[in-house]
Amino acid sequence: MPASIRHLRMFHALGRTNSVTRTAELCHVSQPAVTQAIGKLAKETGQVLFQRSPQGLFLTEAGEVLHHRASRALQRLDAAMADMAHEIRIQATWPQLTALIAVTEVENFTLAARRLGLSQPTVHRAAAMLEQAAGTMFFQRTAHGLITTRAGEQLAQAARLALAELSQADSDLAMLAGREVGRIVIGALPLSRSGWLPTAILAFRRQRPGFPIEIIDGRYDELLLGLRRGEIDLVLGALRLPSPIDDITQERLFDDEVVAVARAGHPLTTARELRPEDTFRYPWVMPRKSTPIRGILDGFLAEAPKADVVETSSVIVLREILRASDYLGGLSRMQAEVEAQVLSILPIRLPNALRPIGVTTRAGWEPTRAQRDFLNLLRKTSVDLA
Repeated sequence: MPASIRHLRMFHALGRTNSVTRTAELCHVSQPAVTQAIGKLAKETGQVLFQRSPQGLFLTEAGEVLHHRASRALQRLDAAMADMAHEIRIQATWPQLTALIAVTEVENFTLAARRLGLSQPTVHRAAAMLEQAAGTMFFQRTAHGLITTRAGEQLAQAARLALAELSQADSDLAMLAGREVGRIVIGALPLSRSGWLPTAILAFRRQRPGFPIEIIDGRYDELLLGLRRGEIDLVLGALRLPSPIDDITQERLFDDEVVAVARAGHPLTTARELRPEDTFRYPWVMPRKSTPIRGILDGFLAEAPKADVVETSSVIVLREILRASDYLGGLSRMQAEVEAQVLSILPIRLPNALRPIGVTTRAGWEPTRAQRDFLNLLRKTSVDLA
């Protein structure tokens, strides 16, 4: 668990005022309480955070790093608490906020308690104390179970991102001390797994052999949720245009073409050129609706009779169905080339088949040094694909 919110507020105030006396006044605590809080923070981080001078206490380099991250974390919390009673800023603790996060995600106190390894009364009490301090309800009971209020969702989201910010601080401080801690969590959409991401990972591991990287496969909406919650650092793959929400940033790195594919030896692979109607009599394997490839294929098949369609988000399932049948499918050209021993690209151009590929991050996200280096490698390896 990171440093207490109360201690972070004192640290943040001291970094701005350079005065223990002024900080004590602003935080409504005694001067010894400020000194004790700063000493505990220094011990927890293993860093000297302030230097004393005749003019006051001034942040060291490590102090500047922590102050910047703490400021961002507190800004997120304070924005979510703006319409709540002032007491919550003073009384809220990380264990309480962690309980709030868990309950909002499962909307059940018993399940949240199991997730946290705590008793149900402990989790319920933590949420109740937060509600009392905030002067507002975070949960409503209905005939169908527990529902999180808007205030509860906003505070839980702010707490997630504040915790992510402080985790970034740990990595930044370790870097100053010549150590590397933390990890990179990547949400990988299908295309990114076909050469681009593996190439970047291998290049990164040559630079940082022991640095942890976690790859999470999933559907776009699942990965986007993890990204917005601070559980994923970046999502790689097809960008969504227009952007589905305003709290993310999309960086286009290259374009990829969607192509029609069939098994090697399929009757259509012998043609020099195909017309759209040549494909209409065959069934198709397609990704789920709302995906970029599905939009391209739906446009291509708009004038076809009612299509016989199997929907799947799995490239493996698509490949195996096509390999064992006369079904047709749509893939990125990069993926189709990887599957060249099994699948053939059909000699037909799909309309509006180019789609932007790149990196999606949270708006305002500030990567650590390791994350920044990995992003640069992604950009570098994408040059050959542009």
